[in-house]
Amino acid sequence: MSNQYAHLPLIPLRNLVLFPGTIATVTVGRPRTSALIADVAPGDLVVLGVQRDPTTGEPSRADLHDVGTLARVHKIVESPRVGYRVALEGLHRIELGDFTQDAPYIRLSAVESVEHTPDDAALLAEALREEIATLVDETGGNLEHALPAESVPGLVADRVAATLGLELEQRVEVLGELDIARRLRLVTRLVAETRARSEVKQKIESEVRDELNKNHREVILRQQLRAIQRELGEDGGDGETLDDLRERLDEAELPEEAREAADRQLRRLESLGNGHAEYHVVRSYLETLADLPWSQSAETNDDLDAVAAVLDADHYGLGDVKQRILEHMAVLQLSGNPRGTILCLAGPPGVGKTSLGQSIADATGRPFVRISLGGVRDEAEIRGHRRTYIGSLPGRIISALRKAGANNPVMLLDEVDKLGRGWAGDPEAALLEVLDPEQNDTFTDHYVEVAFDLSKVLFICTANQLENLSAPLRDRLEIIEVSGYTVEEKLHIAREHLVPKRLADHAIGDDRLALTDDALRTVISDYTREAGVRQLNREITKLCRSVALEVVRAKSHVQLEVDAADVPVYLGRKKYFSEVASRTSLPGVATGLAWTPVGGDILFIETSKMPGKGSLKITGQLGEVMQESAHAALTYVKSHADELGVDASAFEQDVHIHVPAGAVPKDGPSAGVTMFTALVSLLSGHRVRHDTAMTGECSLRGHVLPVGGIKAKVLAAHRAGIKRVILPERNRRDLDDVPQSALDDLEVIFASEMSEVLQAALDWDSAPIDPVVIHAESTAPAA
Repeated sequence: MSNQYAHLPLIPLRNLVLFPGTIATVTVGRPRTSALIADVAPGDLVVLGVQRDPTTGEPSRADLHDVGTLARVHKIVESPRVGYRVALEGLHRIELGDFTQDAPYIRLSAVESVEHTPDDAALLAEALREEIATLVDETGGNLEHALPAESVPGLVADRVAATLGLELEQRVEVLGELDIARRLRLVTRLVAETRARSEVKQKIESEVRDELNKNHREVILRQQLRAIQRELGEDGGDGETLDDLRERLDEAELPEEAREAADRQLRRLESLGNGHAEYHVVRSYLETLADLPWSQSAETNDDLDAVAAVLDADHYGLGDVKQRILEHMAVLQLSGNPRGTILCLAGPPGVGKTSLGQSIADATGRPFVRISLGGVRDEAEIRGHRRTYIGSLPGRIISALRKAGANNPVMLLDEVDKLGRGWAGDPEAALLEVLDPEQNDTFTDHYVEVAFDLSKVLFICTANQLENLSAPLRDRLEIIEVSGYTVEEKLHIAREHLVPKRLADHAIGDDRLALTDDALRTVISDYTREAGVRQLNREITKLCRSVALEVVRAKSHVQLEVDAADVPVYLGRKKYFSEVASRTSLPGVATGLAWTPVGGDILFIETSKMPGKGSLKITGQLGEVMQESAHAALTYVKSHADELGVDASAFEQDVHIHVPAGAVPKDGPSAGVTMFTALVSLLSGHRVRHDTAMTGECSLRGHVLPVGGIKAKVLAAHRAGIKRVILPERNRRDLDDVPQSALDDLEVIFASEMSEVLQAALDWDSAPIDPVVIHAESTAPAA
């Protein structure tokens, strides 16, 4: 008959199972269990329950397995750091009942488990004991000491299970098995699994040991090979190359972090064979570290007068740009701090942004490296690829520094506004760290994986459209506007720079070709229409090719002088004509000024009226802002019809507003004043003066608001032969950036109200003209 217990104390165990017939020491630290230990003495009985979830802090009855162990307390040792250490001896399996006390510690009722023993249990147990002993002997270790001297079947199984190092679930399964025969078979199976795991482990250890011996043997043979090569005088093997690489790393004066990485990879390289797959990857990495200019700086020229002289010699005009560059360098020289703002040269193509970077490098004595970012769509192009990838390379920044050979070059990031964004990341976001003076001293390339100081690099960016740059990137840049050139500036650039270079390229001496100033002005005005000088350079190249053909055909010394009248002979008929006078010959057409990514330009706002119901039609692929300006202009004209001399019957007709070059999208508020003027001209019959162009935003109340791009727009008007320009009053200060040579040829009129614009733009002295009637008369057939 099994024993019953009504009020035994409980110790819940997290990851331990105490089998009957075994002794274990447990650490007690939970409050309720500590209270229990403080209340018992050696020789007392306790129940050991196993938690289902070891992470449970204060278990309930449902959190414990049904079978536990009745144990006797042998010894209690109090520890100030971990609580109590208690030595317990397992006595019997016991079935846990309900809790009878919850505080200060747990007590419960329990019943001693009854184990089932078949009639032939003794013989079966002895046979299984011998089998277990055999398996224990094969696994090795101290398992053989776990077998008791007496042949007690249940005790044999429990002792072996306690020594095998089983998982918690397996130990609970053995504890809960009350049939001794099945328990012995279960332990036998667990021993067999342990033996199988031991065999696999021994096999793996043997293979690893053999591989290590093989690698050690290869290292010894390689060292012997190097010694033989030295004796034969065949220098240049891997040994010498590695020594040279180590010497280069020493000379590079790497920072501590980079030196530790290099030494680690050097040790790895020495243990690899030349044919190993990782050999060349590690070697390339070390060569990159050795080639980077960690501490090598180029000697710089701090004479600002010499820098200014070089800039003036290389570039004509651009006074404000040169002044800003000199100010930037002066601040760097005074502060002694290499960190500073990052310059961004923004302007149309062909105005010399890229060549300015080369001139700065030449003037300061720094190496010059150019990185073209147009079309880059992969973030790894900036930060590099990790070495885990096949064919990995450093990013363009680190590669440029490696090429420069100094840590303070002039680095030109060309076309930064044309960065793309693809599936491989956003390269523009990767530039944020590169172009931030506060954090680029610890720039980390994915390939190099150690920080490199970029604070000494003089970064210069170029861009055509600042609108394409993200706000965080623009915030890191100091924008310097590089606008276009006037005709006289282009003439000087062609005379001093372009013509001599092209003559030298085509092997034409100065004594064979003479270009007059009138000829160059003709090429500039009739064959180019640009803010920069790139197209002018191409036309001069074409002219030189034509002259070279004549020189070769003549087979003798030929001296040519090309004047304005001779230009069409070499360049063909002229490409650009002044359309301002012909376009504005009828009322309803006004000349506006616009800004484009390639510089300023003029545009025509054409209006027409036709029978209808007073609706407004807008064409020319205009954006929403320009369409809103057109509606606001018509509303203003309707509300001020009496003041403008417009007959109310004119509003009963449909009005059509068109902006030519319909294939080109157009938007922005700066055409508002031009649309107002064109509509008033159409409906009043007074023509817009053909020598006048205008720009500005206009409100519904007739106020003229400021706009951007004034310098580029004024230069565009000057190139187009415009004589009068109407600008918003609040843009008066922007004329400080316009060259004086252009202002001398222009009459600039400032307006703050629409009435002032109309007074200056329309020809009020002539009689009103109906453009519809004139057009009908001009197209009517002769009688």
